Amino acid sequence: MSTRVSEELLREAVRFHGHLGPFLALGLKAGLYAVEVLGRDPFKIKAVVGTEPRPPRSCFVDGIQITTGCTMGKRNITLEEGEGLSVLFSKEELRLLLKVKDDVLKEAEDATEENMEEVALSLLKRSVQSLFEVELITSRRTT
Repeated sequence: MSTRVSEELLREAVRFHGHLGPFLALGLKAGLYAVEVLGRDPFKIKAVVGTEPRPPRSCFVDGIQITTGCTMGKRNITLEEGEGLSVLFSKEELRLLLKVKDDVLKEAEDATEENMEEVALSLLKRSVQSLFEVELITSRRTT
């Protein structure tokens, strides 16, 4: 598995979402990384996205749905109002927190209708570590 977004995945994401923008691209990268770290299991993985609950930031959710299989219908993805843009993935005792870096968030927000695809494609080429602050948390249950 790789956080590289294939042409096929990108076409599927654009078809699902309606267009290619920076926040969709960030959601794709976050979701692919979560699958790489936690494994793909659309029934056990959960995602909580924290951001302003409005486009374009909420477009991040669509990228996560496409890559992880978390859906509103299964109720394993939620959008909570918050500052910045982050997602907390969980699966069993593992938690993966990804926070979009401030400079990346500004770059995505500054995209215009004329250059949004160019900005999105640029973000897709970057490493997860250059886009997000990454924190992996393992919690052991005690009984």
